[in-house]
Amino acid sequence: MVITKSGRGRPSRRFILEQVDLGCGDLAKTGGLPSPVESAEIWRDIWHEEAHNSTALEGNTLLLRQVKVLLEEKRPTGNKEVSEYLEVMAYGQAAEWVYGQAITPGAWGSDGLLTLTELRHIHELTAGPVWQFFPPEDLDSEESPGSFRRHDIAPFAEGMTPPPFTEVEAHLTDWLARVNAEPPRGVHLIDYLAELHAEYERIHPFRDGNGRTGRLVLNLLLVRRGYPPAIIRKADRIRYLRALRRADQGDPGPLGELLARAVKDSLDRFLLPSLAGPRRLLPLSALATNKRSVLSLRKAAERGRLKAQKDESGRWVSMKQWVADYERIATPGRPRRDTT
Repeated sequence: MVITKSGRGRPSRRFILEQVDLGCGDLAKTGGLPSPVESAEIWRDIWHEEAHNSTALEGNTLLLRQVKVLLEEKRPTGNKEVSEYLEVMAYGQAAEWVYGQAITPGAWGSDGLLTLTELRHIHELTAGPVWQFFPPEDLDSEESPGSFRRHDIAPFAEGMTPPPFTEVEAHLTDWLARVNAEPPRGVHLIDYLAELHAEYERIHPFRDGNGRTGRLVLNLLLVRRGYPPAIIRKADRIRYLRALRRADQGDPGPLGELLARAVKDSLDRFLLPSLAGPRRLLPLSALATNKRSVLSLRKAAERGRLKAQKDESGRWVSMKQWVADYERIATPGRPRRDTT
């Protein structure tokens, strides 16, 4: 069931959470998250965009089109640092493993939502290919990919203070107990996952790569609970960091809202194209395809090339028919190159 907000202003966090619940209910009615075979383009687009945005949050400068070529064709384009290509390739490999847990987990996931072994495995996938050639400075011999830090970390500028390295495993044991428990009564699962994500980042268990690993773990918890992956976008970097700081101070609400909106965007991709007719207004995230990314559609809307309008929350919306009309104009002879 797709609902829209009446009135003006940005939809509230509670409203977004209600939409997430309704979307997950619709998804469950169709059999849950579709397999990569059933919805290959959607999963592939999420894969590209997550690898691009999550690494960009940490300073990676590859463009989305370069990420697509790198992940699909295993070849670098442009003139970036070798370490940046390795970061994206490693993240893409780890994200593929995470997505697989939603469909064919195999032996993984048999001992709860997350184990210490799985946490180490995700970090090893994420950091291993990079550290092989570009290890962090002063890396201890025991700080290999998948192993916990052997250094204390100075307090961050935002005020967050990771525990001493001697306490990391004890903190993780307590954290994993909460990860594998149900949310407290009255707390929405998305808000609970936001708290857990902030707590993980506060522990900062590894020498480097904690942000990327933390977002992958967050998505693993989402897909194992039947939700689609969430993409924290590079455009929201400042908001994301502020939300983490607020959560560290005891207010996870802003982080929960950011996560809820990201989950809803992914739900739109799986649900809305099949539920809506060609003349129903949809967010651009539900109209993106392998040929046209959300960013390229947004640019076309801003330039007046794609017929679209903004909804009550300020989000661009359009119709399948309008996108089809734009495609015909944009590709009179051959497919126009997507520059995103």
